Amino acid sequence: MSETENKMFIVVEILENDSTQNPEKTIIRKTTGNVTAASFESDDAFTEHTEPVDVFIQVIEGHLRMLVSGVSVDLGVGQSMMIPASATKKFIKINSFKIISSMIKRA
Repeated sequence: MSETENKMFIVVEILENDSTQNPEKTIIRKTTGNVTAASFESDDAFTEHTEPVDVFIQVIEGHLRMLVSGVSVDLGVGQSMMIPASATKKFIKINSFKIISSMIKRA
């Protein structure tokens, strides 16, 4: 059994209690994908990029606006979206937000 199995996480606290000021924390890392919590401030700069895997994003605090393959998408707390592999994505600055990002490798 890995150290993350049967473990409860309070993701917002993981990000708030980080003394390294790293905006991303990997919660689970497996060969089939990763689960990462991330915190971004309104002055962070973002570039458009793609991932070689599907990405499931859930907003846990704040509001996220992003471009997915050129289409504007707004997500609020509790909302989520699956972004297919190779789709372009770019977060757009609005305000501070926190997300859980699950990267899922296809079989």
